[in-house]
Amino acid sequence: MDILLNLGLPLVLAFIMFSLGLGLTVADFAQVARAPKAFAIGALAQLVLLPLVAFLVLLAFPVESALAVGVMILAFCPGGVTSNMLTRLAGGSVALSISLTAVISLVSALTVPLLVAWAAGYFEGAAAPEINVASLAVAMFLITILPVALGLLLRHFRPAATADIEPFVFRAAAALFVLIVLAAVVANWTLFIENLASLGPLLVALNLLLLGIGMALARVAGLQRKEGIAISIEAGVQNATLGITVGSLIAGEALSSYALPSGVYGITMYLVTLPVIFLMLRRV
Repeated sequence: MDILLNLGLPLVLAFIMFSLGLGLTVADFAQVARAPKAFAIGALAQLVLLPLVAFLVLLAFPVESALAVGVMILAFCPGGVTSNMLTRLAGGSVALSISLTAVISLVSALTVPLLVAWAAGYFEGAAAPEINVASLAVAMFLITILPVALGLLLRHFRPAATADIEPFVFRAAAALFVLIVLAAVVANWTLFIENLASLGPLLVALNLLLLGIGMALARVAGLQRKEGIAISIEAGVQNATLGITVGSLIAGEALSSYALPSGVYGITMYLVTLPVIFLMLRRV
């Protein structure tokens, strides 16, 4: 069973990232050039403010050291397919959301291994697992960048075939996401129950803070409301499946305690974000 989980979890993430690539076009990356200011603010929110806010929230809501590392892993992750769908639902700039997700996902293959190694050393000290940054970077390339690139290339060279399979792939990716989130929580059920009182409020606070900070940054910068919505959701909604996978990779076992915060977040982000989207829609 452990072998199946250790092999299956990266494959599931690769499939989900492939579904992200199917939704991309080369033109999506041109959004960076068309709206450099909006993109720069969104990237700042994700790459700098998100980890910083997560670190500060951990000071306010202290949890067991492995869970703290797991929260930081989640904070280092980019947005995912979910953030693009929620941006569309909220009436935000889908083009900006997709370009941020795509570019930050590519960058994360370099940033996540380095930052995870730092977080493990900071929160666990001598008890931290040995993390081979180069191996983790290669693994992230294989399960994130490569599947995204394959999906993008398939859409570019075989648009008709992509149109046929895209609905099925998206539905399958959504179903697999739900299964992985539930599996992460169930596999760490005792740890989840013991830390629910602190872990739940921590993740809800992190989600709310980042949604608000993203929107505030956009307003201060004088961006359009649609761009502000996209930045808000990209900052507040992270790729929980990637967080679960990275947490499992560094622990050397599937669905470890490092993965639990991402698993719980995969549930709480909907409980927090959907009401916020409802409020956004009421202001249209």
